[in-house]
Parts: sequence; C-alpha cells; structure tokens
Amino acid sequence: MLHYTTEMHEVVHVPHTHDPHIEGHFESTETVRDIVIGLSDGLTVPFALAAGLSGAVASSHIVVLAGLAEIAAGSIAMGLGGYLAARGDAEHYVSERQREEREIIERTRDEEEEIYEIFEQYSVDRASAAPVLNALKQNPAAWVDFMMRFELGLEEPASNRARRSALTIALSYIAGGLIPLLPYILVKDNFAALKLSVMITLLALAIFGALKGKLVGTGWLRSATQTVLIGGAAAAVAYALASLLNTHPI
Repeated sequence: MLHYTTEMHEVVHVPHTHDPHIEGHFESTETVRDIVIGLSDGLTVPFALAAGLSGAVASSHIVVLAGLAEIAAGSIAMGLGGYLAARGDAEHYVSERQREEREIIERTRDEEEEIYEIFEQYSVDRASAAPVLNALKQNPAAWVDFMMRFELGLEEPASNRARRSALTIALSYIAGGLIPLLPYILVKDNFAALKLSVMITLLALAIFGALKGKLVGTGWLRSATQTVLIGGAAAAVAYALASLLNTHPI
C-alpha cells in the first residue's frame, strides 16, 4: 500500500553499494532570520547614533546614556514588530486553513481540479495524479495539508512562534547594540572612543556579514562588504550631519 506525503514523494529503500548522498542545503529557519534582523539593526542603528552624537557633544557619558536609551527603545520596538508579524502569520494560516476545509466540502470539483493543476506544474499528467488525488480524498486532513503547502505555500507556524520571535529579535538587537557602545563605556575621551567604536563595529559588521553570507550561500566576501558599507555609511552620515548642525545650529 502506497502512502503519499505532502512532499509528493515516497522514500524507497533499495540495496546499494555506494555511500549515501547527503545534501548540504542550508534551510534558513525562522530563528536564524530573527537573529539576523535583530543583530543587523542592533549593530547599525546604535552605531550611527553614537557616531552622530560624537559629532555634536564632547561627553562620552552622554553618548552612553543616549545609546542605552536607544537600545532599550529599539529592542522593545523591534521585538514588538516581530511579535505582531508572527501573530499575523499565525492568524492568516488559521483563516486560510478554515477556508480550505470548507472548500474541499462545498467546492470539491474545483479543489480536485486544483490538485491536477498543481501536479501539472511538475509535468505529471492527470492519469498519474489521479491515484494521489484518490488517496488524499480518503484523508481530508491530509488533503487540506496538501493544499495549504502546495497551493498556498503556507506552513503551519509553531504555537509559541510569536513570543519566541519577539524575544529573539529583542535580545539580538541588544547584543548588537552594545558592541558600538562598549568603547564609550570603557574610554573617557570621546574622540578616542569614537575611533575605537568605528574599528570594533566595522569588524563586527564584517564578521556578521561573512557568517550570514556563508550560511545563506550568497558569498561571505560579498555579504561582509555590503554589511560594512551600509553600517559605515549610516554612521558617517549621522556623524557629518550632527557635526554640521552643531557648527551651524538651526
């Protein structure tokens, strides 16, 4: 008896004499995405703020206070944004699933045709797809799962996804934001702290960008360069603007 899964394939175990093929694809999980979001903003925004304030004030103490306040506010705002986005995804999934559950009962023929259309995208003719359709019709829950994944491209979110996303993004933002502020905490001279902050933060951005590029397969050097350029440009603009306004007050 054949068991069809939502991945539209079955695993057949056959004798072999060679080593099994292990694919090295990286699957970007939602947690990794949240960490990237939190770290990238955490490294960039407080860095630009600290650099901008350094162009306007001579006290590293003020820079630290303002930076910590921004990190607190930014982490809450980013975490809340992640929470609301995850909640929205979960509510959308539930709504679409309920609609599919109604349609396989009220519009059975239309849903059957959609099954055939899905298989046509994979060059599977109607005759070959018919046994799969018949098997799915015997299991309405599996039929709905199939439509959710292959018609709508939706995966069921984890039950605690929203809270986990908010916490991950917020903590990542805090971790990233403390890096550019650390020199101002340790060094009293504001200009010396700025130079040290620039070096440390650009290095952190380069490492972060390289790791991200390595994980997602876009190339570590390209990703590192883009990340450094974006973070450096944001800090440079903030510093130049603050210096200009400090010299020529409005």
